[in-house]
Amino acid sequence: MSENILTATVRTEFGKGSARRARRAGLVPSVVYGHGADPIHLDLPAHELFLTVRSNKNAVVTLKADGEEQLALVKDIQRHPVSRAILHVDLLAIKAGEKVQVTVPLLVVGEPTPGTVHNVEEFEIPVLAPVTSIPEGIEVDITGLEIGAVLRVSDLPVPEGVEIELDPEQDILSIQEVQEEPEEPAESAVAAEGEAPAEGAEPAEEE
Repeated sequence: MSENILTATVRTEFGKGSARRARRAGLVPSVVYGHGADPIHLDLPAHELFLTVRSNKNAVVTLKADGEEQLALVKDIQRHPVSRAILHVDLLAIKAGEKVQVTVPLLVVGEPTPGTVHNVEEFEIPVLAPVTSIPEGIEVDITGLEIGAVLRVSDLPVPEGVEIELDPEQDILSIQEVQEEPEEPAESAVAAEGEAPAEGAEPAEEE
């Protein structure tokens, strides 16, 4: 089972009023679905949930409610637009031996050759992974890559048991030359000292 254990309370009331009361009590309304079963509505402890998902959006948790345990994958988190507090969470009921579809970030490490910059085409990589070993990301090292180098899906290192659900020939990252911004033309001496007098005009006398 998962090391992330959340003790949940089965929800018996629904609606916005019930959800607000739950949040004031330090709980997060949630729903668990999957495996053809009816959705289960739960209230989860807000602080423990925040600690569980703050560094892993694909967190796997063990839910304990009414003496039963259920392994679940965090699928969707709704947050307050200002405070970023968790307002609601959807979870997918899972079993230890199955695989799930998730997206994980592309983690770029290293630096290409001087005078170049890398351009990422896909920041999120969709994968099919065992629920007990979902990678936190797909890491790619670009150390020493030169102008024109292209990394495709087939070049990505993939943990054992994980499948990338993209075309193997799809571009993921490329190395390009740094484009220097054109210099602005220097101001003329006339512009620096002020506009020249109009043609035929007498120069102003000094006082």
